[in-house]
Amino acid sequence: MAWRLARRELRGGLKGFRILVACLALGVAAIAASGSLKAAFHRALAEDARAILGGDVELRQSYEPLTADQLALLSRYGSVSTVSDMRAMARVGEKRRLVELKGVDATYPLAGNLRTQPPLPMAQLLERRDGMAGAAADPHLLDALGIGLGDRVQVGNAAFQIRAVITAEPDRVANALSFGPRLLVAQDGIAATGLVMPGSLIRWGTRLALAPGADLAQVRADLAQAFPDAPFSWRDTSEAAPGLDRILDNLAAFLTLVGLTALLVGGIGIANAVKAYLDGKLANIAILKALGAPSRQIGAGYGLLIGSLALLGIILGLAVGAVAPWALVQIAGESLPLAARVGLYPLPLMQATAFGVLTAATFALWPLAQAARVPATALFRSRIEPLSGRPSAFMLTVLAVSALGLAALAVLGADRRDLAAVFVAAALALLGLFRGMAWGVSRLAALASRQRRGVWARPAARVALANLHRPGSSVVSMVLSLGLGLTVLVTIALIEGNLARQFGQTLPARAPSFYFIDLQPDQADEFDALVRAVSPSAEVEKAPMVRGRITHIKGLAAESAEVAPEVQWALRGDRGLTAAAKQPPHAVLAAGQWWAADYAGSPLVSVDAGLAKGMGLQVGDTLAVNVLGRELNLTVANLRQVEWASLNMNFALILSPNALAGAPFIHIATVHAPEAQENAVERAVSDALPNVSAIRVKEALIQVRAMIDNADLAVRLAGLVTLAAGALVLGGAVMAGHRRRVREAVILKVLGASRAELWRAWMLEFGIVGAVTGLAAAGFGSAAAWAILVHVMRADWTFLPGLTLATLAICIIAALMAGFAGAFVALRRPAAPVLREE
Repeated sequence: MAWRLARRELRGGLKGFRILVACLALGVAAIAASGSLKAAFHRALAEDARAILGGDVELRQSYEPLTADQLALLSRYGSVSTVSDMRAMARVGEKRRLVELKGVDATYPLAGNLRTQPPLPMAQLLERRDGMAGAAADPHLLDALGIGLGDRVQVGNAAFQIRAVITAEPDRVANALSFGPRLLVAQDGIAATGLVMPGSLIRWGTRLALAPGADLAQVRADLAQAFPDAPFSWRDTSEAAPGLDRILDNLAAFLTLVGLTALLVGGIGIANAVKAYLDGKLANIAILKALGAPSRQIGAGYGLLIGSLALLGIILGLAVGAVAPWALVQIAGESLPLAARVGLYPLPLMQATAFGVLTAATFALWPLAQAARVPATALFRSRIEPLSGRPSAFMLTVLAVSALGLAALAVLGADRRDLAAVFVAAALALLGLFRGMAWGVSRLAALASRQRRGVWARPAARVALANLHRPGSSVVSMVLSLGLGLTVLVTIALIEGNLARQFGQTLPARAPSFYFIDLQPDQADEFDALVRAVSPSAEVEKAPMVRGRITHIKGLAAESAEVAPEVQWALRGDRGLTAAAKQPPHAVLAAGQWWAADYAGSPLVSVDAGLAKGMGLQVGDTLAVNVLGRELNLTVANLRQVEWASLNMNFALILSPNALAGAPFIHIATVHAPEAQENAVERAVSDALPNVSAIRVKEALIQVRAMIDNADLAVRLAGLVTLAAGALVLGGAVMAGHRRRVREAVILKVLGASRAELWRAWMLEFGIVGAVTGLAAAGFGSAAAWAILVHVMRADWTFLPGLTLATLAICIIAALMAGFAGAFVALRRPAAPVLREE
């Protein structure tokens, strides 16, 4: 009987349920797409791991390659290849360009394929012809220097002939961070440049391709036993590109949260759609109850109807989410960091289905349970009050279980459970705040309607106020739909605006013109003289630097210590270390004291306060770093507040001078020079000191801005999902009260109200809702953006009133447009047919 009832209702089509289907499809599509994209990229990482890494294992260390004994041990397990990377200045005539210089041996690559145009074997590509070594270059380098195939480029003391353009470098993804285009040469070509000096920052990578039957765990155990203090870091195919892996996980987490937001906003639309539909079926339900139909049977019938339509929305969302990887590959193509594997991924689709089912159940059960329990006498009261049935204890239990299940799935199914838990808590808090605000608007409207004088006593104002506090008012659904969607958009807009302002306005005004690296200690005075000769007003700051890796935190191995996610970057690979006898002029101590200038006791370290907090370090705790195989046990002497956003010279760790006595230092320098003299400074230094590389900060900022622009595009597209859900829900909220509004318009017109008065009343009603909701959304979104920027992203926060006013305007306009659409339809209805229906 219940199924027959549902089938009969389905014959009427989707009228009344389009909002429900659209809201579910939108949210499920966002979640399914994010999960499918993540699975597609992770599958690509897994399948291409050997090519990305360059073998089965890579051992990386700075300054020096592996020793002969270490290479001999590795060679027992398979084929070995050594590569090196360093930054250098490429020169052609008067043109200069920072490049990522990569040296390879005869066995490169052990895995994957280097693709060039024209395609050449490695031996022909890099061999020496007529005394000239060959090279392959990134096409951007050729464009920057204005050269082509066959031309020569000078690097240090060596010249290289460009014989091919690199079209695909298999291990580029694993080391994607770069400040310049790639220049690929033979390993002996790097030695010929004369750039390899004591302390020169060269990153060496030794790859191993395992022979059949070789055991990876045995290789690692043998290395640890034979060379326990070796400074190299181990990476195998399980973490071939950890940086890209983290980016993909964070992006998927963000998109999932966007999908959850869309489902949350859409859930309000689901509740509105179900309530509006069942309001129209109130007479049918009451008649069925009068004829003896039990509440259970009526609830089951309409439950099957709503469930069938919810299933349709979920299927539509799954279809869109399933084709997302294919669509991305077709649109993005070669711009992707690696080729996503197009396919059908059941697990993310199952997770999206669960979200859709639980969302539909959570938001549809309450109005459904109310309708099923409505008494037959409601037939005679339906014109003056909304549904009054009370859900049964069983339905309340089911509702609670589905809501808890939705929250649990959001948290337990997320990679960042802490982030998901905060999202769930924030969503519940926002729902409560906006629901309370809607109640407050209704109560204030009721109080204002009692006024007999002033602006609120006018007929249009009295009608508007009555609509805000009468039974069945749409103020709650409108406030929730507008408020949730706009809060998310304000948060996104303020984060984007602050980051764009920081990287587009604040940083260029304070940032240095250049970073110079690989400056030898005996070149420091000559460097100063070169800069001053071409730019007398330039400001130069230098500091010694050596690379080291954090190995222990408070006596625990770094890999087993509890470290906050936002500072785990400090444990990945080597970090730049410096030593200073005196407190740097821009350093602000947050705790502890600086050591004496002539301090000669046990080694001390000054730690960035943010890094120390993430590692749980306090003054007096211990920290161990490995520098060129030497383990240094340091005691935390003080904590510093570091302003990383200034782009001035800063170090997370500053050691007491005695800690690094005898270490092979190089110097790094920053130069603030007038823009008109920057090219002259770069030419003077690179010509006289070819081993010194110049990093133009403005070019680095351009890359950062490009990354931010790409991220902004993704954020805006994601925000449009939330905006679309909010628009659907707002439209549904207006349509939910359409029947009542038509009847009200007819009665008021019969009593003498003009169209203009009704227009004014309804525009005032919707304007009040839009203004109050917009102000609240601006406040809540600003608070959320501040918390994310300051406490998560560790960035500066600035209130942007323009965005806030724009949000308020958008909210008021959206509410007025929704009101206009509803009023336009209602006022067009003639009075006679409506009255004859009574």
